[in-house]
Amino acid sequence: MTVRSKIILDCDPGHDDAVAILMAAVHPSLELAAITVSAGNQTLEKTARNALNVASASGRCANVPVAAGMSRPIVREQVTAGEIHGASGLDGPVFGPPEISLDPRHGVDLIIELLMASDGDITLVPTGPLTNVAAALRREPRIAPKIERVVLMGGTYQLGNVTPSAEFNIYADPEAAHIVFTCGRPIVMMGLDVTRKVRASADVIARVRSLGSSQAALFSEMMEFFAGTQKELYGWDSPPLHDPVTVAWLIDPGCVTLKEMKVEIELKSELCYGRTSCDFFGHCKGGRLTFDTSGALARPAGPNAQVAVDIDADRFWDILYDTFALYTK
Repeated sequence: MTVRSKIILDCDPGHDDAVAILMAAVHPSLELAAITVSAGNQTLEKTARNALNVASASGRCANVPVAAGMSRPIVREQVTAGEIHGASGLDGPVFGPPEISLDPRHGVDLIIELLMASDGDITLVPTGPLTNVAAALRREPRIAPKIERVVLMGGTYQLGNVTPSAEFNIYADPEAAHIVFTCGRPIVMMGLDVTRKVRASADVIARVRSLGSSQAALFSEMMEFFAGTQKELYGWDSPPLHDPVTVAWLIDPGCVTLKEMKVEIELKSELCYGRTSCDFFGHCKGGRLTFDTSGALARPAGPNAQVAVDIDADRFWDILYDTFALYTK
């Protein structure tokens, strides 16, 4: 019997977040325990509405709680990405009234509740700013050992996409990212270094559309809008599909090559605020993050994350196609 990975998808939809939701909702190797939402690509009101719309469109989330969480970063002023995702945060497709309502619990409370009741078998999958996860860790530190791992989309060891140094999800709340990267739990970081290598070309979009389901049509509509803004801002003919790399890796870890690194979040530099400083060449030597006898976090120099350094793009698109092929309506 195949063991399903239990996940909480923490997101800020967003076109690529929406694709991650659709994949996580249907794949038999994943158990989607909850969708929690933060501000990020747009304001919380808009990202929460988008999450409800996509969860409803999946037809697979009737029993999955969708909860709105943090409406702004922990410290910095709020930034959004309307130039990429449009005024709604998910421009392009037209949705009817969602069949799912927001869970009455705050997203941070839901994360804490599910983790505390778990057997330590829940993977957190943040595909937006890390505000909800960080707030949960600060509010209830006992959840840290309950987190099986954190598989996140964010950061880069090369070039940023919102500043020359920083990737949007980390830049939108660097202090939250610092909390998560120092929490002592296993972290897998899917950064721009690999997510930029999976571009939704016209052929990819047509291949998924040919499946004929309403979810495949939704994918196509989202990608067609997303392609336009990426072309305008970056000059790319095909948009990179960042967030679904997290879900694809959970389905098939062989699609991504990982490298252990020490990752630290730059919080003080005016030029590099929000950068993920990744020790690619292993300049920092030493052991992993541990807790001392008092429960305080020790801070050795060694690696604290596995960072994605390469991806088999063809394999990724096959995973995505095969996952969308599971939808039959």
